[in-house]
Amino acid sequence: MVDSSEIRRLNLFERYLSLWVALCMIVGVGLGKLAPGLIDALRRLEFGGGSQINVPIAVLIWLMIYPMMLKVDFASVLGVGKRPKGLLITCFVNWLVKPFSMALIGYVFFKHLFFPWIGAELADQYVAGVIILAAAPCTAMVFVWSYLTRGDAAYTLVQVSVNDLLMLVLFAPIVTLLVSGASALTVPFMVLVYAVICFIVIPLAAGVATRVWLIRSRGAAWFENAFLPRFHPVAVLALLATLVLIFAFQADNITGRFFHVVLIAIPILIQVYFNSSLVYGLMKLFGVPHGVAAPGALIGASNFFELAVATAIALYGPDSGAALATVVGVLVEVPVMLSVCAICNRTRGWFPAASAEDCPAPAPGCCANWSRFLADGAAHH
Repeated sequence: MVDSSEIRRLNLFERYLSLWVALCMIVGVGLGKLAPGLIDALRRLEFGGGSQINVPIAVLIWLMIYPMMLKVDFASVLGVGKRPKGLLITCFVNWLVKPFSMALIGYVFFKHLFFPWIGAELADQYVAGVIILAAAPCTAMVFVWSYLTRGDAAYTLVQVSVNDLLMLVLFAPIVTLLVSGASALTVPFMVLVYAVICFIVIPLAAGVATRVWLIRSRGAAWFENAFLPRFHPVAVLALLATLVLIFAFQADNITGRFFHVVLIAIPILIQVYFNSSLVYGLMKLFGVPHGVAAPGALIGASNFFELAVATAIALYGPDSGAALATVVGVLVEVPVMLSVCAICNRTRGWFPAASAEDCPAPAPGCCANWSRFLADGAAHH
């Protein structure tokens, strides 16, 4: 039983995240239906001919991801060597199980079970979409989920940082391999590389460079307490605007294929609960403390949906079935992840108490006040 004084509280935005997503969907679909000319003009804005990188989506995602990347301190990775079990389990499931199991589940459901209702072309698109979604582990919202389960802040940061590094080299090859193998679609590999550079490398490099420079020049306390909070409303507004634009691009698909939205959600839900249960079970089996096990399960269950949506749009277009599949991932993510958080909190007693040696000590200034930043974020709106 968790003491009431230890119950984690979220700010206004995070507490009603499901509501904001629903409102963004309504506004976005409304814009897509009422102003199709404007939406089509925004859809056609790209970085150069053939890049297929949508300019409005890219700018909004940079504004959303850059503040998140400011929190990533790769120096904290050095301390994980003493107790690597939690990180190894997380990486094993994220990169050797999750994308491949999603490819199998998507293939079974879309190419066989749901095939009579969706047809061959959409089956390939939906398979590609869920693979892209599964190949991008969560790097941002996992801080919120970890906070709700009283996860170890330093270890969560390590897990996220290592996933960011692995995503740089594994995301494009895994997506290319699995989409080509599980569907009749081809993957323009260079477009995928451009997406990785655009949506991971650039904001990650900018965030890390800014972090190092400001901590050296102004100190860790100023960076954590004064600089980071300024970006909270920017990231929130960028997220909401991105969702509105994504739903606007998908307006015809959402309204015309609502039954397909329900069908797409089924394998995604199965995948979420399968991966979170697998990570959680392995953590328990190997005696990992709950403060590491819960965030690990949540990372394995959630997705970097901003990257997934942007990549699907870059590869197959904003009105494609692949893009729709990643958008469905956005729709189901929040309520499903809250349910996983609730399960983790109720089963805290299954895990051994953490000792001082179980988790790596955070590097100086390493996200020292991140939980308070989440809890008090509403004050900056």
